Amino acid sequence: MQIMPLGDCALRVEFGREIELGTHARVQAAWAALDAAALPGVREIVPAYTTLTLYYDPVALAAAGAPPNDLVGWLGLRMEQTIARGAKAAKARRQAITIPVCYGGTFGPDLEKLATRAKLSVDEFIRRHTKPEYRVAMIGFAPGFPYLAGLPKELSAPRLAHPRAIVAPGSVGIAGGQTGIYPIATPGGWNLIGRTPLRLFLPEQNPPTLLQSGDRVQFRAITSAEFDKLEAAP
Repeated sequence: MQIMPLGDCALRVEFGREIELGTHARVQAAWAALDAAALPGVREIVPAYTTLTLYYDPVALAAAGAPPNDLVGWLGLRMEQTIARGAKAAKARRQAITIPVCYGGTFGPDLEKLATRAKLSVDEFIRRHTKPEYRVAMIGFAPGFPYLAGLPKELSAPRLAHPRAIVAPGSVGIAGGQTGIYPIATPGGWNLIGRTPLRLFLPEQNPPTLLQSGDRVQFRAITSAEFDKLEAAP
């Protein structure tokens, strides 16, 4: 574990250099421990694949007793102590969510191309995409966009050479060895294989995102009629 300054109001903790579940589990445990500790002056804690960034208020740190000439050292030591004490706290944060997806057609214009690339039928591609339990590795790019770890290797595909100018909310995509869901209308270069009627970004709620880092996700294939019914529901 390495702690290093990120600008003048943040510290970044690095747990590894490669994307893998062991490193991600350590990030999650540290996030939960630091969140529960409510260290003075801390404004936000942001987990990612292999790092965790803690944003702080220097004035609040000084008011809490941190020496003005060594805010980073003072806060870094307390972060290390907190992480060491609370290494098993992350499990309570995770939730399991099933995401209904209507695959193919206008919802998934790249599905047939990806199935051909993987030398699979469309039905088999869908079966393999819905089989794993994915882990939300991080939220980023757009509000509520989940980067999901656990995609079967045979389903991986490179990003589009020319990104789309607009991707509809709820679109499920694949890029490299990841799958993800677009929460809002935005440009995007992922291969689109389907769409969910669920809203992933809910600015009127707290928290405003349906998924959080560390959550477990299972996809479920639905028909277009089911999609319309779920989309019309409150």
